[in-house]
Amino acid sequence: MNFLRKNLIYIVLVVVLSAFALIKPLRDFVSEQIAMSPTVAKINDETTLSDDVLNIDLKGINTSSTNLKNLRGKVLFLNFWGTWCPPCRTEWPTIEKLYHLRKDKLEFALIAMQDQEEDVKKFLKENNYTAPVYIAESPLDPKVLPVAFPTTYLIGKDGRILKKEDSSMDWSKDSVLEFIDQVTK
Repeated sequence: MNFLRKNLIYIVLVVVLSAFALIKPLRDFVSEQIAMSPTVAKINDETTLSDDVLNIDLKGINTSSTNLKNLRGKVLFLNFWGTWCPPCRTEWPTIEKLYHLRKDKLEFALIAMQDQEEDVKKFLKENNYTAPVYIAESPLDPKVLPVAFPTTYLIGKDGRILKKEDSSMDWSKDSVLEFIDQVTK
């Protein structure tokens, strides 16, 4: 009895360490939470958009209505924008140019956010824009819900996020076209 009392801390420590070593879920939890080492599965989950995430009903403004997950099969150019957003309006000419240069290699879905359908139609008509524009008719998954406008994703055929841009950019510059040519081979 005296031996147990003197060595109780050591016995508890051995039991706890044995549990960590022998119980895989507990070992994985410790590895992820305490050691701060991300697993390959976690990284893949954070950089890949599943069909559930892309299950967004889209009302076509200048194209047919569809569900976003139906646009898989090619690399997807997914842009969240608004007619009320000055940086969005600034980047539109470059998106339109990209659309005409690479529409054979990419699927395009430009989703107008916080906009009225008539305002979107007017904007497209005034500027002679033809890239496919939609309004989301179902909620967006938090994984793609933009926090800044414009937000653009280039998504691979397998759902992997190849590029994410949270600001306005020139989508028709040579480096972007070269990147698209590489990922669409």
